[in-house]
Parts: sequence; C-alpha cells; structure tokens
Amino acid sequence: MARKPILAGNWKMHGSTAEAKALAGGLAAKVGQQTDRGVILGPPFTALATTLDAVKGTNIIVSAQNMHFEEKGAFTGEVSPTMLQDLGVTHVILGHSERREIFGETDELINKKVASALAHDLTAILCVGETLDQRDAGKTNDVVTGQVKAGLQGVTTAQAPKIILAYEPVWAIGTGRVATPEQAQDVHAAIRACVNGLGLPGDDIAILYGGSVKPDNVDGLMACPDIDGALVGGASLKVEDFTRIVEFQS
Repeated sequence: MARKPILAGNWKMHGSTAEAKALAGGLAAKVGQQTDRGVILGPPFTALATTLDAVKGTNIIVSAQNMHFEEKGAFTGEVSPTMLQDLGVTHVILGHSERREIFGETDELINKKVASALAHDLTAILCVGETLDQRDAGKTNDVVTGQVKAGLQGVTTAQAPKIILAYEPVWAIGTGRVATPEQAQDVHAAIRACVNGLGLPGDDIAILYGGSVKPDNVDGLMACPDIDGALVGGASLKVEDFTRIVEFQS
C-alpha cells in the first residue's frame, strides 16, 4: 500500500483564539481540499475548538499536542483522551522531545499515553529523536529505535493504522539546523526496519521528519523514499510557508 504523505503543523505554545482562527482559516482556503496528502494542524488546547470550527468542511485534520493517559481524575492541568474526543479531535502528538526534555516524560509514560490514545480510537503521532551528544557518540540509531520499541510496546497489528511516527532530531528543533536528506533517510530507514522487526506493518506506517523544516528544504527531504511527510514547527505558523510545505515538489 502506498503511504500517503502527511504534513503536520505543531503550533506549540503560540496563538490566541483569534490568531488560530485566522491561521486555520487561511490554511483551509489554501490547502483544505487536498486529497493526495494529509494536512494536520496541532494548535494549543485553548484553540482546539476554534481550529476545528475553522476547518470544518475541509480535509484538514486537527490534532492535540499532548494528553494524559487517564480518562478523568485528580490530575490538575491535564487533558484526557475523552475530553479530546468530546471536542472532535482525532489525533494527538505524544513523546515530543520538548515533553521528554523539559517536562521529564519517560518512555514508560509515553507508552501509557500511546496505549490510551489507541484505546480511545485516537491516532497517536509518536515522536522520537536523539540529542546532539547522542549523535556525536554514534548512538543515533540505538537511541531512536529504543524509543520506538518502548513507545510501541503492546501495540497490535490491528492498531497499527492509528500510528504515525515522527523522527525529530533534538539538535535540529528550532535551531535552524536540519538533518541532511541523507541523514534523515538513514534514520527513517532504521525506524521502518525496527517497526517491521516488532511484527508491525512498518511499510504501511507513515514516518514524518521534523526539525527546522522550511519551504526551502522540504522538497529535498520529501524526495527520500522513507520520509513520508513532515512535522513542522515555526514554519507552520505562517500561511504561505506552511502552504508551500504542504505543496512540496519531489
């Protein structure tokens, strides 16, 4: 089965509801009718409802940036999978390096979130990636495949269609540095082999690249056989930039 390209924008902690409405509305007008590639927007929690409303009637998918693994309880400040479902959200980003590095999320915790997302029929966008020290030490593939194995522990073949993977080298996120297409392709190929080795259909699972993806480098990245899309940070906050990324040429 040919993998459909997926271009996802992670807005991180940016945007008022008015800004989200303008950004999502602009993208809905530009790329809302795409059918040969998937478009995902990941606004902050406070703008999820606004974004969902702005893209109604289009093919754009809305994702949350995180969630707790429990349905409810005494977890101040957290958002549950059932709360996301109630809004109409269908996807959730899990294990982003900022969650791992800044908020101390472990592989075990991320796996609980993946399991909960799948149990609630949400598509999990599982992020993995190495630090610069780990890359310099030659540990990239060990670190990344270790995160993949931990994050996908317990995932069944039947659940695999609800998994998207995103490789984001920590050293390339928000730094202006970007892995070369060759570097990214090598890691993506290792990830796909790892997934296949787990008994899951790795050839059918989309693996996105993230880390300073911009209009001027997306074409080269998307030309690589194992790069199925992009998880975009800063460039997803500008209608023209993200539109160009969605309309990549490879």
